[in-house]
Amino acid sequence: MRPYGNGRSMVVFATADLVDAYQDRLGSCFIQFASYGGQARFSGPVRTIRTYEDNALIKATLSSPGQGAVLVIDGGGSLRSALVGDVIAGLAVTNGWVGIVAWGVVRDSVALKTLPIGIKALGTNPWKSGKAGSGVLDEPVSFGGVTFATGDWVYADEDGLLVSPGGALPL
Repeated sequence: MRPYGNGRSMVVFATADLVDAYQDRLGSCFIQFASYGGQARFSGPVRTIRTYEDNALIKATLSSPGQGAVLVIDGGGSLRSALVGDVIAGLAVTNGWVGIVAWGVVRDSVALKTLPIGIKALGTNPWKSGKAGSGVLDEPVSFGGVTFATGDWVYADEDGLLVSPGGALPL
């Protein structure tokens, strides 16, 4: 076990090794995400949000206890406004989330790199998103050739993003 900067711990893994050992049990997201958080490697149980250019539900969710989970956000691939910035990512760290995967963009990228959390996103845009509260929590979302559902497990590192349907792999 190697500790995260925020006192949590994780099993050390490499996605390439997981594919070699468990390829029949894993889905591989083919989107070439960039890494923005201070942790390049992270894993945890999935929680999902589907929203479009609106981050109010994201902020509310990351303000609640994460218990080591990864929030997977289907932002429709929009590049027009950021779904997560340093304030929202800071809430995630404070509340025990280990990662955020956004099929969308983030902002405050320099500040995000200082936070002990994994963050994968399509890119950056300084524009704020809407605050209407639109979206759906904990329903399956699909992008990059895989479906993410609450209770699945995500493994992310410098080489890619994997999903294990139904839970964690026996590492």
